Amino acid sequence: MPTTPLPLTARALRRAAQARGAFPRAALLMLGLALAGCSGSAILPAPDLPTTPVILDEAAAAAAISRYRASHGLGPVAIDSSLIRAASFQAEANARAGFLSHEVGGTFDARLKRAGFGGRYAAENLSAGSATFDEVLRRWQVSPEHNRNMLMPQVKRVGIARVDAPGSRYKRFWALILSDG
Repeated sequence: MPTTPLPLTARALRRAAQARGAFPRAALLMLGLALAGCSGSAILPAPDLPTTPVILDEAAAAAAISRYRASHGLGPVAIDSSLIRAASFQAEANARAGFLSHEVGGTFDARLKRAGFGGRYAAENLSAGSATFDEVLRRWQVSPEHNRNMLMPQVKRVGIARVDAPGSRYKRFWALILSDG
């Protein structure tokens, strides 16, 4: 990062504005953009924490989601191996980063394409910290956006994964991908 001063310093902009009686918004915007350019990436670098994939009972998870959907008049879901791969990839990416992000492993569409997904409808639920599937399911049920994903009428297939990162703040990272395909 350069240590030389910017040609237009904040002090110079303030002096020019004071001479005119006001600090123009455009000058503030230009200064903000110039300073932001010096700060580097807005995305925090991933710490690359050590992780451990956890073997889940995917059939039991699909059955629990199916029961929940049935209580809302919706059809069951089945486990899909390509969605498990996509969920595993995202849970791993979040665990390595030590935080939750739908983008840390790439865009959702790109990740689904890499996993071989070919459906029209898809959604992703992420969570961190829950020790059991029942706990994470309850969290998703009380979250309006996550609940909406689980109750999409088009959903027929799911993939779920959990990856642990013991050195992280949350310890456990979950990903659920739901689709019509």
